[in-house]
Amino acid sequence: MFAVIKTGGKQYRVTPGDIIVVEKLTADEGSAVTFDSVLMLGEDGKAPAVGTPMIADATVTGEVVEQGRGDKITVFKKKRRQGYRRTKGHRQLQTVLKITGINGQGSKGGSQAAKKPATKPAAKKAAKPAGKEAPKAAEAEAEAEAKAKPAAKKAQAKPAAKKPAAAKSTAAKKPAAKSTAAKKPAAKAAAAKSSTAKKPAAKKPAAKKAPAKKDD
Repeated sequence: MFAVIKTGGKQYRVTPGDIIVVEKLTADEGSAVTFDSVLMLGEDGKAPAVGTPMIADATVTGEVVEQGRGDKITVFKKKRRQGYRRTKGHRQLQTVLKITGINGQGSKGGSQAAKKPATKPAAKKAAKPAGKEAPKAAEAEAEAEAKAKPAAKKAQAKPAAKKPAAAKSTAAKKPAAKSTAAKKPAAKAAAAKSSTAKKPAAKKPAAKKAPAKKDD
């Protein structure tokens, strides 16, 4: 049988007879220690029982073997081009434990964990029908408003339809004035062409007669 316990902000997987090193505990050497923060219990060939977050009525007992300090850690600090250097050492306080027993049955914890999720779906099913009725009422109101809006728009659109007819009549009359203006340039162009055509015809015969008299 194994268990997962929490102590000193860390988690440890332990079995009876294991020797582990944990953060310092306030207990004398040879005294017994009990851990109530059991996160998981399991046995070989069975599904483990997981707590939410802890398993109720489950404990792990141990015996303090030694109180001491861990290996030395060197802490060195430096700031370049400043002549700043600091060197410090640190040894963490630790407690060596021997696990003597695990109190708690994983099968019971598993049955309790399995029953709790079964109650949650029942609560969700009861809440869903109430939620469905509210959207249906909202949809009915939206449909009634949508039907009322087109009727109001049609009533407002009828008087507005008469104004484009008056605008079209005035627009049709204006191009008629352009046709009269277009005729005037055409008449002027025709008169100009006729005048230019007559002038060169009178000058050419006078030039040809003068050399004919000299030959005689």
